[in-house]
Amino acid sequence: MARTNSDDLLMEDDLAAAFLGGDEELVAPVAPVESVTDEAAQFDGESNEDEWENTDEFPGQLAVDVYETADKLVVKARTAGISKSDLDVSISDNILTISGVLSGGEDEQTTRWHIQECYWGEFSRTIALPVQVKEDENSVKAELKDGVLTITFEKEKTEAPKKIAIQ
Repeated sequence: MARTNSDDLLMEDDLAAAFLGGDEELVAPVAPVESVTDEAAQFDGESNEDEWENTDEFPGQLAVDVYETADKLVVKARTAGISKSDLDVSISDNILTISGVLSGGEDEQTTRWHIQECYWGEFSRTIALPVQVKEDENSVKAELKDGVLTITFEKEKTEAPKKIAIQ
């Protein structure tokens, strides 16, 4: 029976046998309480920098919603904690780019992090818009309100396809 190095998890073969009615009875081993406690103590006291990637190379992603109405295309992004001066929004050839900096997570007096789930630093999101939009200043509106960036574009009017007679 195949096991991982620590014998904590069932391998794919074991799972397949369990669901497909293998000959062996499978029982997942339970780790002794002491080993779990030891691992938690090790994690609490040590910083394993090898497991953390340098986020400076890969800016954070910005989650967006994109939808359309009869005459508009709307892009919404949660940008809580970001000021207007820290945001940059641009469009070129129907490609929208939203980028900026989320500051406030750094504290020079921090000696050790216990939990760090919030992203702080540069972020960027580039989106190929799904419909043609007008890119001039009068046709685009960007508003930051209550931590939500809303960008509204007027859609380009497209002509109905013209029927071509076959001769």
